[in-house]
Amino acid sequence: MSDLSRRRLLQTTACGFGGLALHSLLAREFSTRDAAAGEVTTPAGTAVVGPHQAPRAQRVIFLYMSGGPSQIDLFDPKPLIDQKHGTRISPPIDGREVTVGVDRYLALGSQWQAKPRGQSGVTISDLMPQLATVADELCLLKGMETDNEAHAPASLQLHTGTSIDVRPSMGAWLSYGLGTANQNLPGFITIHPESDVRTYGSGFLPAAHQGTPVSVPARPEDSPIRNLRDPQTPAGVQEKRLGFLRKLNQRTQSRSGGDPQIDGMIQSFELAFRMQKETPGLVDLSQETEATLASYGIGSGLPSDRNGRACLLARRLSEAGVRFVQVTMGGWDHHGDIRGALPKTCAGVDQPIAGLLKDLRTRGLLDETLVVWSGEFGRTPWSQDLSGTSPIETHGREHQPESYCAWLAGAGVKPGLMHGRTDDWGYRPVEGAVHLYDLQATILHLLGLDHERLTWRHAGRDYRLTDVHGRVVPEILA
Repeated sequence: MSDLSRRRLLQTTACGFGGLALHSLLAREFSTRDAAAGEVTTPAGTAVVGPHQAPRAQRVIFLYMSGGPSQIDLFDPKPLIDQKHGTRISPPIDGREVTVGVDRYLALGSQWQAKPRGQSGVTISDLMPQLATVADELCLLKGMETDNEAHAPASLQLHTGTSIDVRPSMGAWLSYGLGTANQNLPGFITIHPESDVRTYGSGFLPAAHQGTPVSVPARPEDSPIRNLRDPQTPAGVQEKRLGFLRKLNQRTQSRSGGDPQIDGMIQSFELAFRMQKETPGLVDLSQETEATLASYGIGSGLPSDRNGRACLLARRLSEAGVRFVQVTMGGWDHHGDIRGALPKTCAGVDQPIAGLLKDLRTRGLLDETLVVWSGEFGRTPWSQDLSGTSPIETHGREHQPESYCAWLAGAGVKPGLMHGRTDDWGYRPVEGAVHLYDLQATILHLLGLDHERLTWRHAGRDYRLTDVHGRVVPEILA
């Protein structure tokens, strides 16, 4: 080293700098080619794992029914509860038999008929006539289980695998595992998310994998993504500002020795700039035909308009290369007056969801898109009287994590299948139980990811979406 002059050092290391620049350019070039071929790509500076096995699905659209849909009214009718409507029962807690005559709960029969639909015979309520038309696309899980009976922790567990901690969300895990199929869009977008940012956060994963929140605008001139546009500043000026900001951030990085949060901010700024070129066209639903808009329930003046726009936006974003798109549809928390409230909630989601499935099928996208429909838990077969004195016609249902329903459709799952069965009281699974962790493991499996190998070392140990639980459910795989 003593013979190495300053001039010689600069000459040799200059080639190294050139190699780094060439590597970056080639990486972006090959990423673009891979995206066109539908293969794994990654945001600049963000490592991804890549699939562990051949994927059955390329992307996920997760329809989250916030509040806990009543499975007994929608998908899992119980004749015994209908027969005992209004009589007092005690639920089968701790394995004890249900006994009639115990002064505890009133059996609450369903007011609506759920019956076999399509050629497959998947059970769907009269409350969802449009969904019934695509019954043969659904893989209905009738024995779902989860661990918490409160909304916030149950929702957090559904999204992140834990009910009490800050962990990466499911979309963040998928973004980390597979990257994005479009360099100008994030790998994870959440439409109308809940207020708890942990449900779409990246946790301890790199910040680039967190979900981008989107809202369907109330006015055409509003952007679904906040702070995306700067109409007063030309693109060239924005690019120069971004370049200057990048230099300042990199200088800070070199002085601090590297900070993942700063890395995430740098990547977010650069992605936001790239999104300005592509996103405005994607979120402009006016480009769609009147027939397509109507198929989603848009412009009808019904409660389905907002959810219809969200579902159509989800299809457009998914088709453009976003790996994980979530749509949150609330209004399912029916503690009281379920007979008056549930039809309104169903009317707001029935047409949009059926329209989404039909649109994906027509476009040839359903065979490579996994659609997941689920709430954070279900609701009890007995009634809940919030006032303590009201007639049963105005009662609702309590939370039930012991059993509920979810369904999947599209890539990799058996269509027209009902898997699992609950007891005659609609309280516990007695056949084909699927825990929430099993559902998460199966979703990852269909995307080509092994839930036991998709890990990140944090605080001295490896973490994963399914914690130390979960199994793939082979019975539902096509």
